[in-house]
Amino acid sequence: MIAVVAGSTRGTGRGIAVALGAAGATVYCTGRSTRAGRSEMNRPETIEETAELVTAAGGTGIAARTDHLDPAQVEALAARVEREQGRLDVLVNDVWGSDHLWQWDTPVWKHDMDKGLRLLRLAVDTHIISSRYLMPLLIRNEGGLVVEVTDGTWSYNETRYRENVYYDLAKMSVNRLAFAWSNELRPHGGTGVAVTPGFLRSEAMLEGFGVTEDNWREAKVDSAWMVSETPAYVGRGVAALAQDPDRRRWSGRSVSSEELAEAYELTDVDGSRPRVWSYLTDVREKGGDTGWEAYR
Repeated sequence: MIAVVAGSTRGTGRGIAVALGAAGATVYCTGRSTRAGRSEMNRPETIEETAELVTAAGGTGIAARTDHLDPAQVEALAARVEREQGRLDVLVNDVWGSDHLWQWDTPVWKHDMDKGLRLLRLAVDTHIISSRYLMPLLIRNEGGLVVEVTDGTWSYNETRYRENVYYDLAKMSVNRLAFAWSNELRPHGGTGVAVTPGFLRSEAMLEGFGVTEDNWREAKVDSAWMVSETPAYVGRGVAALAQDPDRRRWSGRSVSSEELAEAYELTDVDGSRPRVWSYLTDVREKGGDTGWEAYR
């Protein structure tokens, strides 16, 4: 399996890249943060680290610095994959890089417009640019898979306003992109799927709450945190999807990590099967703040 995980420096992208590596894939790990310099996110994680984790998991990790807003760089990435591998089986669009740009619960007239528009470029344009240059390689062989990573399924986001107009539009747009790719890939036997993790214990989230993966339960956060998941959880789901010979049954859908875990009988690294989206809709939105144990 030859894969490109666009935006695999950290978080969900890293989790997916490593899980694909565990399945034996060769994974091109792309992003802007390298040991030679950080992106505007100014985080310490690098694509070289991700590539090393992919290799340690059993695959072949290849770090390829790419700014997915620059068509020339993505075109060069596609040419490299073609030259070195001759094909592409899986494309994961997980570019985000906008944590520093959005303001929580802020109306459009108060939100910094330049930051909001930059967020949309990073979160949506990058996915389209990546698909433009990498999908021609993907469709050469029947059965290619494109995974769009978002926050919230289509059905969840459809009736809920997500924080502010820029964030809301970005996350709904990515869901729609997966539907678009499912249509464009259909004549080539390909599959397009949108996947969302739950409450993610990413590197930045753990740091922000002042905990580590070893003591994450000590964080002073609301009960939904107790139903959180590691990046490996959604990674395992995407890897299972990529290896499923009947994966076209998922095409055009927008699904959560918990749905993939149930379908493929997967667990998180601690053996649990977190269901935070179910917890939010079944309990939290009805005014509850307990009973999370049943959703873990």
